[in-house]
Amino acid sequence: QVQLAESGGGSAQAGGSLRLSCSVSGGTLSPYCMGWFRQGPGKEREGVATFYSSGGSTFYADSVKGRFTISQDNAENTLYLQMNSLKIEDTAMYYCAAIFTYNTWTCSQMVTADFPYWGRGTQVTVSS
Repeated sequence: QVQLAESGGGSAQAGGSLRLSCSVSGGTLSPYCMGWFRQGPGKEREGVATFYSSGGSTFYADSVKGRFTISQDNAENTLYLQMNSLKIEDTAMYYCAAIFTYNTWTCSQMVTADFPYWGRGTQVTVSS
């Protein structure tokens, strides 16, 4: 019954910023790991950033390090992705995902296939 819902997507100019949100509902336990993934035109879905809730650790794809920041609110019911210095290649459908079982490898390596719960996605379009 766990449901994830992304919001905050839209259009932005290169160099601009956007903040994505992912609300979690229907669950009685806090996710072990939550992450943001994206799929651009003609590309495979890839991990962007993950948040290890218990330890507060974060992991980022090399392509977004220094530009994107993943965080979670105090109530642990909303996940955020602050995207700064946006590039045209950041254009993609962004998905929120969660896993409720212990698996450090899945979280740190952002193994897409291991995340059982997904949102429907929110489109991010970056233009010059």
